[in-house]
Amino acid sequence: MPLQGEYAELLPGWQRDQVEQIMAAGDTRAVDLNGMSVVIVTVRGAKSGLLRRVPLMRVEHDGAYAAVASRGGAPSNPAWYHSIKANPEVMVQDGTETRDYVAREISGAERDEWWERCVEAFPPYAEYAVKAAESSGRTIPVFVCEPVAD
Repeated sequence: MPLQGEYAELLPGWQRDQVEQIMAAGDTRAVDLNGMSVVIVTVRGAKSGLLRRVPLMRVEHDGAYAAVASRGGAPSNPAWYHSIKANPEVMVQDGTETRDYVAREISGAERDEWWERCVEAFPPYAEYAVKAAESSGRTIPVFVCEPVAD
């Protein structure tokens, strides 16, 4: 089930810089955000069908990863949120390892448990949650990406 297809052009800005550094090194440890680790989640565009590499904070637990659609606390979800909703098959690169995963949006107690892990891994998420709620009433979506059996 590996994602195959054409990759979209990288968008300008810090995300492009991170992805380019990671791809050149072949290792997500080539970059960090204030000393905190990132992973690359590859998604298929909901409209374009093109593959996109998205750098996200590394939140891992028992082989599963969280994908936090924070967008820095903006009033709307990032574009990749809609892509994962439409196409839940993703790839996650952590370090030099890349595997296939299936993402599912979580809620309730499961989200609460994962949210604690997310804030522990990247404390600014707590601030982003307040900002999103105050600006639009938005609760930041969290996906759990679970490995596909080999």
